[in-house]
Amino acid sequence: MGDYAVPAYFLLSHIVKNNVIKPKPITAKTIEIGNKYSPEFVCTPFKYTLGTLIEGIENGATILIQAGGGCRYGYYAELQEQIIKDLGYHVQFYNLVVAGTTNLKRIYKIMKEIDPKFSILKAIYYGTLTKQMIKYMDQMDHYIRANIGFETEKGSFETLKQQMLKEFSQVKTHIKLKKLYHKYQKKMRAIKIEKPKDTMKIGIIGELYTIMEPYSNYELEKNLASMNLEIKRYTDVYYLLFQKHKKVKKYLKNSAQYITYQMGADAADNIGRAKELCEEGYDGIIHIKSSFCTPEIGAMPVLSKICADYQVPIIFFSFDSATSEVGIKTRLEAFYDMLEMRKKK
Repeated sequence: MGDYAVPAYFLLSHIVKNNVIKPKPITAKTIEIGNKYSPEFVCTPFKYTLGTLIEGIENGATILIQAGGGCRYGYYAELQEQIIKDLGYHVQFYNLVVAGTTNLKRIYKIMKEIDPKFSILKAIYYGTLTKQMIKYMDQMDHYIRANIGFETEKGSFETLKQQMLKEFSQVKTHIKLKKLYHKYQKKMRAIKIEKPKDTMKIGIIGELYTIMEPYSNYELEKNLASMNLEIKRYTDVYYLLFQKHKKVKKYLKNSAQYITYQMGADAADNIGRAKELCEEGYDGIIHIKSSFCTPEIGAMPVLSKICADYQVPIIFFSFDSATSEVGIKTRLEAFYDMLEMRKKK
């Protein structure tokens, strides 16, 4: 899922003695495998993750770990495990999240099964280090999104980011990680940009997996950056793991006239975010989701109502393995042209 393979690999490779296999980037082959063995109308991330798991097995993995929750994603593990067994693969399959909850005792027991020499103290140390790494990555990404569309030398931010991730993956201490963060923060801010004062600003909201895995949304953010737009995206791993339980209450309170209850996954968050983006004067909102994502389908009429009330344009994109990339780009360009005409008017 995007760059988060870096901290995931970093954590596991330090807390277990097993050989941890790096997941391959998602490709057309991954999707082909996932499509072939998945139920037709299951939400798209199921197919992407199933394809990734099978590729992991073919790459030598004998132990698979699944973690998810919040919506139907919380039930992926059972079905994916059964499909993998039916295909004749003999692997150990562990699910860290059951019924949307994480039990630390259960996780400890699983880790001891995977590695009998598993150390809780070592896990705590590298767990906190990984948490901080994710926080720094996400903070840097927020800055990049707001400015990458205006870099004078194309590719500067992406090149520097890859260097940063490589150095992050080699740290051993919190002090070293913090120093690296400040080093790259300074380098990022030194990248020359030409950003007009009246630049158009776009907010991206939607289903968490499709937002965070660039392959699943056809590199939407890169396409927006090429149009010289400032981008804001709320959803990241640090938010989901360490902030969501607090912030979702604030979103529900601030958008009480539109929503009363949690709707599952990120649907309630996105309603609150849409209202916030409208109030902050964003020129447009893009809502993206995977096909058959029930919580986001439920949120869409509410999002339309909010944007109509604030007179802020919103466009909806739904992605699956059969989505036309050309069609996405055509709609995106039309949305941009409309926003530009509104801005001039």
